[in-house]
Amino acid sequence: MHYMFLVSGVETVTAPPQAMIDAIEELTEKEMAAGRMKARGGLLPVAMGAARIESRRGKLKMTDGPFAETKEVLGGFSIFEFETREEALAAAQQFMDLHSRLWPEWEGVCEMRPMFGFEAR
Repeated sequence: MHYMFLVSGVETVTAPPQAMIDAIEELTEKEMAAGRMKARGGLLPVAMGAARIESRRGKLKMTDGPFAETKEVLGGFSIFEFETREEALAAAQQFMDLHSRLWPEWEGVCEMRPMFGFEAR
């Protein structure tokens, strides 16, 4: 089963500590080599070109970022393939543990979602 991890939190003006960046890169290399991580990406700050296109009652509305009403923003994603939900949960907890230990002042969430559309053909 494929899972997407969506990481969101309060957007900060400071970069994460180098130790955390290094730990995430090490974890990424390990997961890619094992064939579990299929894709990943970090997102630039909202002020650097974000936009929203909303559909409400059949009409589209476009808003450029930053978005004043937004407290937390999506910061990145990863796509994994795991045999069980328990494996996926353990990986998400391991990833968030890096944040807790190496960047304790950051507050955020990793939402783990099962995916469809990757079934074997």
